[in-house]
Amino acid sequence: MNTIDCRNMACPAPVITVKKALEQCEEIQVLLDDGAPRENVGRFARNRGCQVSEHQDTSGGWVLTISAAAGETGPVSAKPGSGERVFLITSNRLGDGPEELGMLLMKNFIHTLLETAELPSRMFFLNTGVFLTTEGSDLLEALEKLHGMGVEIFSCGLCLGFFDRREKLRVGATTNMLDTAEGLLGAARVIRL
Repeated sequence: MNTIDCRNMACPAPVITVKKALEQCEEIQVLLDDGAPRENVGRFARNRGCQVSEHQDTSGGWVLTISAAAGETGPVSAKPGSGERVFLITSNRLGDGPEELGMLLMKNFIHTLLETAELPSRMFFLNTGVFLTTEGSDLLEALEKLHGMGVEIFSCGLCLGFFDRREKLRVGATTNMLDTAEGLLGAARVIRL
């Protein structure tokens, strides 16, 4: 059984590390800090049908043993769903709390998308969301990778003009409201961030 040390890792690194390990092995042992890392990894594994046993070690950390559910064979991965998903991103931050936290959450979310089994078909960036696709964004590399993985990325032309960022678009294409509306209406699922 492989042992993976996820202690002192910031979110979402422990979950991503465990996800990758479960794609390679049927059973792993994970060393984790108490609190959110332990809770997040345990929930992630249980949501994928894995059996999870936990015990606290002598240093106050936790050891989780994760194994494929009875009847499962081979590495564990998320089950793909059906239908086209479209993300509507209307801000450069996630949530309504403090701006700094919201920007950090958005950054973590976009980076975490790179590690998921399912990707959206398209991402539409509107309002201050266009700051994520234009010069100066620290998410350009991650968005380029998503684009390279087949995710279509569109930024609102009106929004780019309003913020004087038309010439600063660095990933994806410019779109208009009609194309945006049709893209949203034609999707099986729209997820607004």
